[in-house]
Amino acid sequence: MNDLRWLYWTVGIAGVIFTAGLAVSVGVVAIPWSETVSVLAGTIGLPVEAAVPQGHYDIIWELRMPRVMLAALAGAGLALCGMVMQALVQNPLAEPYILGVASGASLGAVMVIMLGGSAFLAGMGVSAGAFAGAVAATVIVVLLAGREQSAAAVRLILAGAVVSALFSALANLVVYLANDAEGMRSAAFWTMGSLAGARWDNLWLPGMAVLAGGVFFALRLRELNAMLLGEETAITLGVDLTHERRKYLVLTALLTGIIVSACGIFGFVGLIVPHGVRMLLGADHRRVLPGVMLAGAIFLMLVDMLCRVLLPSGELPIGIVTALVGAPLFMRLLFRADGGLRC
Repeated sequence: MNDLRWLYWTVGIAGVIFTAGLAVSVGVVAIPWSETVSVLAGTIGLPVEAAVPQGHYDIIWELRMPRVMLAALAGAGLALCGMVMQALVQNPLAEPYILGVASGASLGAVMVIMLGGSAFLAGMGVSAGAFAGAVAATVIVVLLAGREQSAAAVRLILAGAVVSALFSALANLVVYLANDAEGMRSAAFWTMGSLAGARWDNLWLPGMAVLAGGVFFALRLRELNAMLLGEETAITLGVDLTHERRKYLVLTALLTGIIVSACGIFGFVGLIVPHGVRMLLGADHRRVLPGVMLAGAIFLMLVDMLCRVLLPSGELPIGIVTALVGAPLFMRLLFRADGGLRC
C-alpha cells in the first residue's frame, strides 16, 4: 500500500509539472518547450544553456506563469472544498458553492463593479467585495441552519439554496437598476470566471489559503472518514458532529470565497474531481485528499489552456469551458456501469 501511495504521489506531481509546462508553452504565441524549461530553470538558479528572447521571457514569466499558478491553486482548492462538502452532508451533488458562496461573491462583486469602488483597497475592490459577499452568505446560511444536529445537513442544503436564490436576485436587481452597459459586460465576464488578472503579487493569498486548507484537512482525515459513513456512525466513533461540521463548513466557505474573489465563479471543478478520484483510489480520505488536490490542479490548468486557444482572438470565460467539459464527465460518472455516485 505504501508503494502504491508513493506511486500515486509521483504520478500526480509529475502530471502537475508536465501540465504546467504545457500550459505555459501553449497560447496565441507558441513558446518552444526548451525556452519554457530554460526560463523556469534559470529562475531557480540552475544553469541555462539556451538564450530566451526578452519577449518570450516576458510572456512566460510575467503573463502565463502567474496564470498557470492561479489555475493550479484554484483547481486544487475547489476540489478540496468539494471533497469536504460531500463528506459533511453525505450528498454526492454537494460542491463548494452549496452554501451560497458563489451568489454572495457575485453580489459583492456586482455591487463594486456597477456602483463604483474599483479603486477601493488599492485596486482590490472587486476581490474585496466578492470575498465580503461570500462571507456574508456563509454566515447567513449557518445561522439559518440552526443547531439541531439531526437535521443539520438538510437544513444547510436548504438554507444554501434559499440564500443563493436571494443573493442572485439582488445581484440581478443591482445590474438592472444601474443601467450601465460597460459595467454589465464586466460583471457578466467576472461571474463566468477568468484567470486573466493573475499576477505574482496577488497569488500569495490564494496560495496561503490553499496550503493552510490542505494541511488542516490532512490532519482531520479520521473525522472526514467518519462523517462519510453517516451521522450515526460518526457520533458512535466519538466525532462531535455539530461542532466539527460547522467548523469545516465555515473554513471551506472561507477558502472558496478567497478563490472566487481572485478569479471569479466557475463550476464543476469541486463536483466532478472528487468523484473521479474516488473511482480510482477508493473512498479513504488518506488517498483521496492528495489525489483531489493534484487532479483539481491538473484539470483547471488544462481547462484554462483551452480557454486561451479555442478562439483565434481573445479568450473564453473559464466558467463556460468548465461547464462544457465538466457536464459530460459528470454524466459519465453518473451513468457508469456499477451505478451511482459515491460521496
